[in-house]
Amino acid sequence: MNRDRAAVRGRIPATANTEGGEESAAKKPLCAPLPLYSVFSVFSVFSVAPQPDTDGAEHVHGPGRGFRAGGLRGTMRASPQRSVNTMAKASVKKVVLAYSGGLDTSVILKWLQETYHCEIVTFTADIGQGEELEPARRKAELMGVKEIFIDDLREEFVRDFVFPMFRSNAIYEGEYLLGTSIARPLIAKRLIEIVRMTGADAISHGATGKGNDQVRFELGAYALMPDIRVIAPWREWDLTSRETLLAYAKQHSIPIEFQTGTKSPYSMDANLLHISYEGGVLEDPWTPAEDHMWRWSVSPEAAPDKATVIDLTFENGDPVAIDGKRLSPAALLAKLNELGGANGIGRLDLVENRYVGMKSRGCYETPGGTILLKAHRAIESITLDREVAHLKDDLMPRYASLVYNGYWWSPERLMLQKMIDESQQRVNGVVRMKLYKGNAIVVGRKSERDSLFDSVLATFEDDAGSYNQADAAGFIRLNALRMRVGAKRDNRD
Repeated sequence: MNRDRAAVRGRIPATANTEGGEESAAKKPLCAPLPLYSVFSVFSVFSVAPQPDTDGAEHVHGPGRGFRAGGLRGTMRASPQRSVNTMAKASVKKVVLAYSGGLDTSVILKWLQETYHCEIVTFTADIGQGEELEPARRKAELMGVKEIFIDDLREEFVRDFVFPMFRSNAIYEGEYLLGTSIARPLIAKRLIEIVRMTGADAISHGATGKGNDQVRFELGAYALMPDIRVIAPWREWDLTSRETLLAYAKQHSIPIEFQTGTKSPYSMDANLLHISYEGGVLEDPWTPAEDHMWRWSVSPEAAPDKATVIDLTFENGDPVAIDGKRLSPAALLAKLNELGGANGIGRLDLVENRYVGMKSRGCYETPGGTILLKAHRAIESITLDREVAHLKDDLMPRYASLVYNGYWWSPERLMLQKMIDESQQRVNGVVRMKLYKGNAIVVGRKSERDSLFDSVLATFEDDAGSYNQADAAGFIRLNALRMRVGAKRDNRD
C-alpha cells in the first residue's frame, strides 16, 4: 500500500471556513454550509479504559484476559494508572481518527501523536453537512499525516441507512426523525473499513461523555470488529474546556483558522437528513429558539402564500422520483430539503430522553424527511394489508429505539429490517403532496398495480351487490360475545 496516498473521493463546493466552532450567527441562506467540526466534535466513544477493582487496583480489559497493576507490600507503589496506561499505549502503533480539521480533532491529532507516539490515519466523511473538505486534508498533511481518507458517503448514507429506516416509519418519542442517530453507524462502518485497509490498531474521535453518540459509535464499532481498541481523548486528557484546547493548539503550533464575526452559541450537527441544534439558550426548555438559528428553512409565517404541489414516486417503499424525474437517493433527499425548507417545513423543538439517562432539549430541521415520512405512510395506506400495517406500527417504536440507542448493527435490528423490507415489495405508486406554510399535506395517492383500495366496495352509492351489508350483523354479534357475557356476569353481582 502507498502510505502517502490520499484517498479523496468526492468534493463539494468551497465555502467559508469556520474552524473551531467560530461562525456567524446571522441568518444563513437555505441549505447553507455548516462547519464540519459539528459532525465529529459532538460525538464520542467509550474508551477501553482501566476499570477500578474493589481494592483500588485497576485492570486493562482485552480479548478474554486482564492485567492487574499493583506493587509489593511495604514498598513504594508505582501509580497503577501510569503503569497500566504505559503498557496500553505502547501496544498502539496506528490509529484511525475521525477528523474534521476543526479545533477539537486537530488537538486530538497532536495529542495522539504525543501521548501514544503512534502513526495517525485521518478519515473525513462527506455525508451532506455542506462543508469544504479539502482544508482538512491540507491540515492533516501539515501535521505529518501520510494516510488521509476523504470519502463522499452521501449516496451510501441515504440509500443504505436513511431509506431503510424510513421504510419502517421510525419516529423516536413521537416526533424525532433520528437524523443524527442514523449517521453514526455509517461513520463507524467506514472507520472499521479503514482500520482493515491500513492495519491500524485503534480508532479515535473526539467528544464528551454525556451524549448518545458515544454509545451509538461504540456499539457499532464493536459489532463490526469485536476487539477493536477505541481511544476517546475526552476520557483521558485534562483539557476540559475550549480555552484549554486553544492554549494547547497555540503551544503546539496547531493550525486553527477562525471566521471573524459572532460566535455561534449552538452545538450543531448536520447531514443530508437534518441539522440539530443544542446548547446556548436552548438549555432552558422554556426559552424559545431564536429565529436566526435555523439554517435550512424559513419560518412558516415567512413562507410563500402559494402552496407547492409535488408528486413523489415510490418503488419498493423507497422514493425514486419527484414530479416524474428520477433522482439518485442523495439528490432526491437534497431536493426535498430545498422544497420543504422554502415552505417552512420540518422544524422541531423537542425535549428527549437520552439513552445515557438525562433529558436534553434539541431543535431539529428535517424538511425533506418530514415530507418523506408523510408520503411514505400515504402510499402504504393503499398498498399494505391492514394487519401488516398495524404490525409495522406496533414494531416501529422498538425499531426507532434501536436506531436512537445505537443498535443499528444488532441482530434484532437486522431481523426487523428483513421483515420490514419484505413488507415493502408492493409499496409502489405515487403520492401527491401540498407544501404550505410549515405543513406537508397529502392530497392524493395512487398505485396502478398494487393498490388494495376497491372503490366498488368502499362506495356509499350502489355497489352492485359486491358487499352484503347483512353480513355485518353476525360479525358484530360474534365480536361482542365476550363483552355480552361479561356484562351479564356483572349484572348478576
